[in-house]
Amino acid sequence: EGFVPARLGGPFATHNGPLFARWHEGRFQMGFRVGPQHVNPGNACHGGMLSMFADILISSAAQYQTDMPRTFLPTISLQTDFMAPAPLGSWVQGQAEILQVTAKLVFSQGLVTADGVNVMRASGVFRRGPLLPDTESDHELKLPGMPPRRRV
Repeated sequence: EGFVPARLGGPFATHNGPLFARWHEGRFQMGFRVGPQHVNPGNACHGGMLSMFADILISSAAQYQTDMPRTFLPTISLQTDFMAPAPLGSWVQGQAEILQVTAKLVFSQGLVTADGVNVMRASGVFRRGPLLPDTESDHELKLPGMPPRRRV
């Protein structure tokens, strides 16, 4: 409930989506429904899809849950622990915690569930790159309750 389509992560993520987002209890959350295009031979969500989702989730949360301006955040390190399968048709959802933001780096972690069951834990380090211009998808992503982002 409350999730809206979200174009995050550029053309690669858009091609592999669709992804959805919402603002809930002070946190940015993302989700997607596991479709036939997302599954491995075991009929569960492919680890590559879950990894892409976690990478976008925990870096995007830094853009929305902190006061830093919109910057490109290339991934330096991404660690994932797969805890359970996300079956075909399940709703995958995640939220992140921003651990630390420095002048050059962002440290964050997230938990991903499928139909309420923990399926993945992820942590990442991202380099704070150049400022990014606002895009049409930024203007589309006006999540109810989300505070305004800092603009430079």
